[in-house]
Amino acid sequence: MEIPVAGQRWVSDTEAELGLGVLLKADFGRLEIFFPAAREMRQYAAKSAPLRRVKFKDGDTIKTHDGASYTVESLDETAGLIVYKCGGTDISESQLADTISFSKPEDRLLAGQIDDIRTFNLRFEALKYRNEIQKNPVRGFVGARVDLLGHQLFIADEVSRRLKPRVLLADEVGLGKTIEAGLILHRLLLTGRAKRVLILVPEPLVNQWFVELLRRFNLVVGVYDETRCEDLASDDAEGNPFLANQVILCAVSFLANNPLRAQQCMAADWDIMIVDEAHHLEWTPEAPGATYQLVSELAARIEGLILITATPQQLGREGHFARLRLLDPVRYDSLEKFTEEADHYEEVAQAVDRVLTGKALTAKDTALFSGKSDHVKRLLPKLKKGGDVVRAELTAALLDEFGTGRVMFRNTRAALTGFPEREAHLCEIADGAEAPVKWLAQLLQQHGEAKILAICKTKEQALATQAALGREISVNSAVFHEDMTLMQRDRAAVHFADEEGARVLICSEIGSEGRNFQFARHLVLLDLPENPELLEQRIGRLDRIGQTSTIHLHVPYAKGSAREVLARWYHEGLNAFTLHPHGALEVLQEMGDELSALLAKPNAKKLGTLITKTAKAHASIGQKLQRGQDRLLELNSFKPEAAAGVITAMRALDDDLDFEDFILRLMDRIGMVVEEHGDRSYVFRQGDLMADSLPNVPPEGLLVTFDRSRALSRDNIGFLTIDHPLVRGALDWFLGSEVGNTSFGIWKDSGEEGLAIEANFIVECVAPAAIHADRFLSLTPVRVIVDHLLNDLSDDEEAIEAKLMKGDASKFLDAGQFRKKLLPQMIKKANSVATEKTTAISQQAQALADQQLDAEIERLQDLAKINDHISEDEIGELKAQKFSLQSAICSARHRMDGIRLILRAK
Repeated sequence: MEIPVAGQRWVSDTEAELGLGVLLKADFGRLEIFFPAAREMRQYAAKSAPLRRVKFKDGDTIKTHDGASYTVESLDETAGLIVYKCGGTDISESQLADTISFSKPEDRLLAGQIDDIRTFNLRFEALKYRNEIQKNPVRGFVGARVDLLGHQLFIADEVSRRLKPRVLLADEVGLGKTIEAGLILHRLLLTGRAKRVLILVPEPLVNQWFVELLRRFNLVVGVYDETRCEDLASDDAEGNPFLANQVILCAVSFLANNPLRAQQCMAADWDIMIVDEAHHLEWTPEAPGATYQLVSELAARIEGLILITATPQQLGREGHFARLRLLDPVRYDSLEKFTEEADHYEEVAQAVDRVLTGKALTAKDTALFSGKSDHVKRLLPKLKKGGDVVRAELTAALLDEFGTGRVMFRNTRAALTGFPEREAHLCEIADGAEAPVKWLAQLLQQHGEAKILAICKTKEQALATQAALGREISVNSAVFHEDMTLMQRDRAAVHFADEEGARVLICSEIGSEGRNFQFARHLVLLDLPENPELLEQRIGRLDRIGQTSTIHLHVPYAKGSAREVLARWYHEGLNAFTLHPHGALEVLQEMGDELSALLAKPNAKKLGTLITKTAKAHASIGQKLQRGQDRLLELNSFKPEAAAGVITAMRALDDDLDFEDFILRLMDRIGMVVEEHGDRSYVFRQGDLMADSLPNVPPEGLLVTFDRSRALSRDNIGFLTIDHPLVRGALDWFLGSEVGNTSFGIWKDSGEEGLAIEANFIVECVAPAAIHADRFLSLTPVRVIVDHLLNDLSDDEEAIEAKLMKGDASKFLDAGQFRKKLLPQMIKKANSVATEKTTAISQQAQALADQQLDAEIERLQDLAKINDHISEDEIGELKAQKFSLQSAICSARHRMDGIRLILRAK
């Protein structure tokens, strides 16, 4: 490598699409380079940087920032910086266009550095696969180690399409909100739309999130606490520790209780923030909680925001409004207005159902909807003619413009399938402090080796129960409470999950959130919370999608006690033990005073009356919600047809045997040792010649499979897809190197005699990753074939399918006439053909971008007239994105990636 000097122009071999970079700094063995066209900053280790100094030669054509082209006649280099002499014009290297191409495989060809035919073919195949991967609509989803569940994939697809995702994921307990957030995050990271991510979770869930992101998505995140921050500060006392990692996971309480770290976190730029168990963000108009204030300040600085909670109304309507206000403070500026809007959801839902069933809208519907929405007004005449497409479009418009909005997604068990049954066992026990433990001991004896999860409210009760249980029977037990360290709680959970481990895990309330214990099927409720949403959180530790066994809920109570009141009120009034109690919070608000009085002074007669009133109120409120808010959320949160399209695309990739064959050949070529290990499964071992820059393969080898079902059943097997780091690393290394970019072959029985070249080009547009240009114009390979008479054979099937044989190219490469005249002429012709193809590809991409973005802009403009969920900023940013895309796509360029000399023989 040349001596680096600030101001020099360099290009990345592994990321040529970034354009020309400017060297900003070279010290301490590191290079800092800014790529202006892509607005990307990169740091490299000087000894191993995949970089090349940009230095054009006599006869080369260069372009400047203003688009002018010049031919280099000579160059001067002073103090490491170059000035190109172009006729009477001097062009300093700082004036070179940032998007200029600098790729010269023909130099390798003329130098006699020729690769074999198969490697050249493999390189072009790799170019095609990279192109397909970049534009694939399920990129970022297919690599997740998850079942293909429609409601999860629909939400992930819908949210990740948005320019700035700001949503509340509020599926009921056990439906996979963490997976939905992981899918969104994975896609945004892989497409480059997010680079810096902050994940805030309750402290007990830090390790669980770390493991889930690694196990399901191959994402390694930085886990931050005070010890981690102090370690980073010891290396750089003046630095911000939150700049050391791109994706950071930490406990929300860590930042809320540490003003210094909170300020450092806020000073770091983030693209998106994820907040789990968001119902803990307490808020009232008079006194917002510390964690709410922290998240609110961060949310105001970060463009993307995902809040996660299964119980959005656990703290009441005020708390739900406050969380929505974090997502869009302009839209949710008034609690009174928010409450008033909810009163009309039933009317909207009924109108939507009429559309879906093919019934005509009423005159009242037409007057309301068409009077406020030009979009709906245009669709109504079409509806009279019928058609599924029009009904679907009108339904989407009504949901968007008059429904529950665009920021909240909530799927319910009632709308989905695949859940276990729940059986309630209300058990009357003797009065007294020891009675619950004696009853628990008997329950353990009755159920043999079955795992039993027991939950109560406090740490003291959990510890006392474990101690007393040990005096009653000999049983392997574990305890789980808030005063244990995170590692201690994780060990207790693992001990409980082990077949030979604890038979019973006794938890304080901290065990009721986030944890997955669905391997058990017995849940003991040693006491009952007075909030029905918290009760559902407890049950959700076992009742999760994918659970295959009936769940047994055991509720002990003493006759005439407050616990009996609460147990019977839940069971007989709300049916809360066997079904998710929709509208339970509203019922509690209505019956709360009577319930509190009975809990303070139990009375059997009054309890019977309260249960009757509760059941009646629950049925009424449940029906209202089902007809209104629940129905609208159901329609907005899961569209089976759209989800089916995502699933179909993912299954096609899962079943692609050609891709599997390509990856095995690619791994073999880059030096990996590949051994078969059953159907569609292999062991990869690091070979002697394998590149150091590839993801680490352990000494014992890496067991991988292309089969999703096998990957789901065995966590120790890597799931190899287009998203896997090893696949992405292998493609980047192979295409970032010079391997396979030259070749020579003999085409026998071609019908002609002479020479031809096969030139492989890449069409690319240099653009910031944030605008996601590759969904319209990804790195597109173009093959051009030109013969020595300068005829274009690119569309000649015989030339494309020709079987080439090995040969010796030296006699051509040594000939002066070929080197100085014939080859340059053929390359010039190939570039001319590539220019025409690039223009056509660019125009097609531009049309597609305009079509999609114009439709979205028009939709948002129409929505904004009657639904202030849509801000002018969002519309303006979409227009700005369209302009940036137009500029990037219009300036698309092609560069030669490989060249093959072909000898034609009759």
